Amino acid sequence: MAEFDHNAFPLVAIDPVANGQNEWVALCLRVPAGPGMPQRLQAVFGTPDLLAAIAPLDGLLMLDDPHALTPPVLALLPANRIGFVVAASALAQDGVARRLAELHEFGYRIWLDGAVPEGAKAPAALRTVARDCSLDAPPPGRLVALFGPHLATRVDSAQRFGDCETSGFDWFSGDYPYDPVLAAEGGDGSSRKRILTLLGLLARDADSRELENQLKQDPALSFHLLKLVNSAAFAVSTQITSFNQAISLLGRRQLQRWLQLLLYARQQPDGLPNLLLPLAARRGAQLEALCKEGGGERDDCDLAFMTGVFSLLDRLLQMSMQDIVAELYLPEHVEDALLTRAGELGSWLRLAEIRPSEADLADAGVSPGAWWHSQLHAYHWAIQVGRNV
Repeated sequence: MAEFDHNAFPLVAIDPVANGQNEWVALCLRVPAGPGMPQRLQAVFGTPDLLAAIAPLDGLLMLDDPHALTPPVLALLPANRIGFVVAASALAQDGVARRLAELHEFGYRIWLDGAVPEGAKAPAALRTVARDCSLDAPPPGRLVALFGPHLATRVDSAQRFGDCETSGFDWFSGDYPYDPVLAAEGGDGSSRKRILTLLGLLARDADSRELENQLKQDPALSFHLLKLVNSAAFAVSTQITSFNQAISLLGRRQLQRWLQLLLYARQQPDGLPNLLLPLAARRGAQLEALCKEGGGERDDCDLAFMTGVFSLLDRLLQMSMQDIVAELYLPEHVEDALLTRAGELGSWLRLAEIRPSEADLADAGVSPGAWWHSQLHAYHWAIQVGRNV
């Protein structure tokens, strides 16, 4: 990885983008605007493993205008991997429409974000749009006549997601995956009880036979575990057909980690993926990376990963975190992190829940460079999990 000043590296806000089938298709990336923007973009996209980390997803660079896209910057942005979401208000500036048309001719995909200013005109070739849908969505079918995929941002509820889909949007970002309405779909009381029982066994380091017996009672988890260990992620030479084989192949540490994530797997083999799964994976991997960066031992990193993954169980199970923690017999500092965001784990978890400012990172003792590394690691892991579970 390229050398850079960890304390001077720009903060990058990253938001996953999903399609209507609950599959991640892209990541929205926003780098702080203002003087020095081209240099910040070069620092971010000059990171050698950025495009590898987010592969095979697209990167959508959010821009107030295209002025920062200088030749040295564009040299780092392959048109087949990076698209531009540009504020439509920039079309009021001289030369912006012409520049966007040039970028389109170079092969870049461009989304116009928002309404075109009065008196301005968008290039005819630019017919893919993005909209902030936090307040409302366009009328039903409004976007059908335009080329897509159209991007709806700040979609923060299941209701708004439905409205945006009806309007003709194809891609969605926002907090709608956390809506309890979505978490409730496909769940049932017996599944919740089995999940909590399994979590309790994992927390108290139960032996493999107890885990196997519990897994046999949950067809959905059993299906996903065997599917996972037979996936390309493990490149096994023989098909795994039993839980004993799976436990032997994975090892106890990896088995525990994957079972934590499999709690978020779709309830039915033919159902839609659960959007909480990659979000939980991202949190777990990011806390693990921050713990490792801070000099944590292997067991500490495992607990950090567990804390991140478990932090969404209240959404998944529609229970209070207090009740969930009471069932799990977790270490005290993990409980404190989950319940009150206390301690070092709690401060890292809080960072993973928000778009942190430099002040937030400083309060948590995390440098911007370390935060960037943890983001890359976390999203790479979450993307792989989403494709294999």
